[in-house]
Parts: sequence; structure tokens; C-alpha cells
Amino acid sequence: MKVTQLDHVALTVSDPLKSADWYHSVLGLERKFQEVWGDYPVVMTAGSTGVMFFPALITVPADPPDKNETIVMRHLAFRTDGPGLACAQEHLQKRGVPFTCEDHRIARSIYFADPDGHQLEITTYDLPAPGRGTA
Repeated sequence: MKVTQLDHVALTVSDPLKSADWYHSVLGLERKFQEVWGDYPVVMTAGSTGVMFFPALITVPADPPDKNETIVMRHLAFRTDGPGLACAQEHLQKRGVPFTCEDHRIARSIYFADPDGHQLEITTYDLPAPGRGTA
């Protein structure tokens, strides 16, 4: 068997159409396959990678699990380049989306949440050469 790439991640959300609008306006993802599937599931893509939204049956969840201590998906990460990360930070600030920054030594990332609380990351491995400043 040969796996060539990640195709999509499926997320349960409170409102798939609201999530589609948010992922489009905040992350620039494009909606696909609506002519075939209608509004269920909603498929959004970034390049050749997709995120699918499925409606939750219960929209008021119990206390969320601790993502550091429970077996859950911690976050969904999107890759960009150095200038793209700076642009993403500016874009999120303008939209009032709080985020944190993290330097992973081999990569730099920002972390933030979507409207349903799914943790998202935008990361870059496009780091400046040593002694040339930061991305």
C-alpha cells in the first residue's frame, strides 16, 4: 500500500454552513462538491486537502476533554510560508480572532479556535537563516 497525502479531516460542528462561511472568510478555504452533496456534508478545500463538516446531533456538548490528557485530535494544522504566517497573524488580528504564537525551532506556528472550539494551527517551516531576524 502507498498513501500519498492526507485527503480530508472530518469535523463535527454545530452548523456546517456557518463553519463553511467561517473557514472561507478566515482561512480562504473553498467549498467543493455542493452540486453533488448539497449541504451534507460540507466540503472545504485548501489546495488538495479538505475539511468536511458534519452536523452535531447535540449542539450543547458536555464538558470538553482535556486535549493534553485524553485521546482526542489536538488540532488541525495548515501550512504556509514565512510571509503567509505574518499575513495570517495580521488577518486574524483584524478579524478579532485571538491566537497564540509558538516557536518550535524547526517551525513557527499560530494557534486559534474555530467557532466550535476546534483548535487550528497555521505553521511554516520557512524560517530565516540564522542571524537574519525572525519570520
